[in-house]
Amino acid sequence: MSSHTGHPPRRAPRSILPWLATPALVVFVGFAVLPLVGVFALSFTTWDGIGAIHPSGMTSWRAVLTDPGLPHALWVTFLVMAVSWAVQTPLSILLGTFMAGRQRYRAVLGVVYFIPLMLSSAAIAIAYKALLDPNFGLGAGLKIQTLSQDWLGRPGLAFGVVIFIVSWQFVPFHSLIYQGGVQQIPKSLYEAAQLDGAGRIRQFFSITLPQLKYTIITSSTLMVVGSLTFFDLIFVLTEGGPGDATRVLALDMYKRGFQASLMGPASAIAVILVLVGLTLALLLRRLGGRDAGASQLEGV
Repeated sequence: MSSHTGHPPRRAPRSILPWLATPALVVFVGFAVLPLVGVFALSFTTWDGIGAIHPSGMTSWRAVLTDPGLPHALWVTFLVMAVSWAVQTPLSILLGTFMAGRQRYRAVLGVVYFIPLMLSSAAIAIAYKALLDPNFGLGAGLKIQTLSQDWLGRPGLAFGVVIFIVSWQFVPFHSLIYQGGVQQIPKSLYEAAQLDGAGRIRQFFSITLPQLKYTIITSSTLMVVGSLTFFDLIFVLTEGGPGDATRVLALDMYKRGFQASLMGPASAIAVILVLVGLTLALLLRRLGGRDAGASQLEGV
């Protein structure tokens, strides 16, 4: 029978820690670094996806960088990123704060809100495309003229539909992040604010939002970088149309690589996407990284 000595559990020796991280490092190199290096090398070649690969120097990069459609695709990509962030962030914060309450019905609502995230983006696009059909969709069935517009045939409406569906699908995920962040805020802060006579709105802006600073940065990083990869939903819903109103960079990459069989230019666009995503992630990290690191050191 072992006796309890009261001593804290022994930590693993530091010499073992690198070995514990080796499997994760191998997976990261095999499934992230090596494919990225391969795509970068492929951007300096000419390949149709089937035949032999021929080195072509900067030919693919010149074709991409001189294409007049590239600035438009970049603009649409950044516009989708900015507008979706502006829509999703306030909604996610409000829903996350609401679901952080202790009432049982809020937990049930949290599960219901999470359902859209479990659905396939392609399936969601097919469903909404059928619902928004001006002749056979929801508006025609309910005889509501406002819903019977050509939602996917007009540039402004098509862009708005994309933003709405993206927000509808991903707000639950970010709400879950904010729910966890709100639940980590010390209750003593709210109790002190109540003693000072602060109402719920004042508590939200004076306590909740400042305490969620690093949660907002984390959520924004996931949101911004994730918006660069929107492809399946837009491809099924609008195929980049009408015109090029919703032709984001990821869709442009697909059309060049798999429809036009130009793997070199498609790989160049993939490298551009990686560089843009990495730059934005680093910029967002710098917004709170130094303070976050200091706070973590203080807690050690």
